[in-house]
Parts: sequence; C-alpha cells; structure tokens
Amino acid sequence: MLSTELDNLIQPVNDFLSCATPASWLKEAARPENLATLLRDHLICELKAAQSAMYLIRRYAVDESSANALLQWLKPYEDFTYRQQGDWRALAGLSLKKSMIPKASSDYTQDLIDKMVLLIKEELHHFYQVLELMADNDISYQKTTSSRYAKGLLRHVRTYEPQAMVDKLICGAYIEARSCERFARLAPLLPARIADFYISLLRSEARHYQDYLTLAEQIADADICERIAYFGKVEAELISSPDFDFKFHSGCPQVAASDQSAA
Repeated sequence: MLSTELDNLIQPVNDFLSCATPASWLKEAARPENLATLLRDHLICELKAAQSAMYLIRRYAVDESSANALLQWLKPYEDFTYRQQGDWRALAGLSLKKSMIPKASSDYTQDLIDKMVLLIKEELHHFYQVLELMADNDISYQKTTSSRYAKGLLRHVRTYEPQAMVDKLICGAYIEARSCERFARLAPLLPARIADFYISLLRSEARHYQDYLTLAEQIADADICERIAYFGKVEAELISSPDFDFKFHSGCPQVAASDQSAA
C-alpha cells in the first residue's frame, strides 16, 4: 500500500479517535517476547468482532432460520477457540450456507445484514490469517483471557431500544477504529511479514468503523454526535489509563510491584 493511500485511510481514523495509542504501549508491543501474546489476543479479537456483528444481525435483523445458520457458520471457529476442538487448517474457506432472510421490513434491516455479513466474512478470514502467522512463527494457540477494553465500552450502553442498538454500533465503530490505528502504528515495529499483514488489514478495518457509524446514524434518525463524543471519552480513558494486562486493546502498560522488586 502506497504511503499516500495509507495516509488517506488513517487520517479519518485518527480524527475520529480521541487519543493516539500511547508510546508506552507501542514499546511493549514491539518487544519480541510479547509477540505471542499480541498475536493470540489479535486472534481472539477477530473472532469477537465476528461474534459482535453476528449478534447484531441475529438480534435485530433476521428470522430464526437465518439466525441458526449464522450460529452454525461461527461454530467451528468457536469450537477451535473455546473448546480447542478441530484442526485450524480445516477453517479455511468456510462460508455462510444460507441467504439471510429479514424478519421485518425497515429502513435499515437489509443494510445491517449486508454490512455485517461482509464484516463477519472478513474477520473470519483475518482469524485464519493470524493462525497462519502464528504457525509460521512457531506460536501455539493458547486460551487467553479478554482485556477490559470491550467490556469497558459496553458498560455504558443504554438499556432501551433503539438507543441500545445505536450505542452498540458506536462501540463497534470505536473498536474497529482503534484496531485500524494500532495496525498502522505497529507495522513499522514488527517483523516484515507481520507488518505487511497489518498494513493489508487497514482498508477493511477503516471501512468497518465507517459502516458501524453509518448504521448508527441511520437507525437513530437523529444527531448522534453527543453519543459519539461520550464514547470517545470512555474509549480514550481505557486506552490511556494504567493497565496491568497487556493485550491488543489494553491501556498504558504497568509493571506490578512484585515484578518491579524482582527486577
């Protein structure tokens, strides 16, 4: 990807986010001993992104048979990730076997289905690509706990509709935008093949955050600038505050007192 194209993709993302990734996180992420943790958590993030998009389709857009087809699509990935069942190579090329049938007519249903099904396809493809990178670097898959990041955002989602849906979409936009920003900033610090892979993800990640925002605006049918700004502050606090758990979306790395004394 040419530098001009890269700049054009990243600038709107940087403008959308309320803060940049702290230098201390980038320094920690660039440490060779943290590569396994970074890739394992990136792997989980790709699956979580697909699951979040699937939830939105199932909850708001499709009939029961379509919802079940979505569950079956993701099941092999979830079996591998959470139950450590199956060979990861068997995940190559798995696809949705059924057309999605809207459960009700609305101004946004088909757009939600189209955007989120594409997002799921891309995230699951990225999931497989991360597994390939892990294999190339002799990094075995291990279960990893979730970071505080997504839960920290979703804690602020309103509990009544359609505002809850709008807030979830805004949260999705921030998660995708932060991923995009970190891919761009990490790329120069990582081994060449991983750097090339991260650069290759930027176009889809940048589109994902914009798709989430477009859907949020469409469903709210009102100005959502105030909610975007609200979640921007929440997201920036999660990214810039101290965090003892190093993950792909974690905050400023902190060393536990016991580790400091040992050093």
